[in-house]
Amino acid sequence: MFNPFERINDAFAPQYRVNLSIERLDGSIMLTLSDEQGVVAKRLISPAQRNDPKRLQRVIDSVQQGIAIDPGEHTLPMLASGSRRQAGKVICLPRSPCH
Repeated sequence: MFNPFERINDAFAPQYRVNLSIERLDGSIMLTLSDEQGVVAKRLISPAQRNDPKRLQRVIDSVQQGIAIDPGEHTLPMLASGSRRQAGKVICLPRSPCH
């Protein structure tokens, strides 16, 4: 059986502390990855992404690629959602400044 929370945790737990929190009434969750130096990446995951194994894997791949691009600094970049604001919130991605 497909468990999106387990899949996310399995993908990142070996290297990062994984925090998943409900972010919106629509069921969107915020994925926050951190290490001993602080937050490495944040990504908002919609219910549609979370509940579809292929889409969830693309989200995981996107976050992993973002972290791999610039593994040396601990600033938050905008993720695949770019610098868009969603419901008044900036969606941050690994290693680039949030605005």
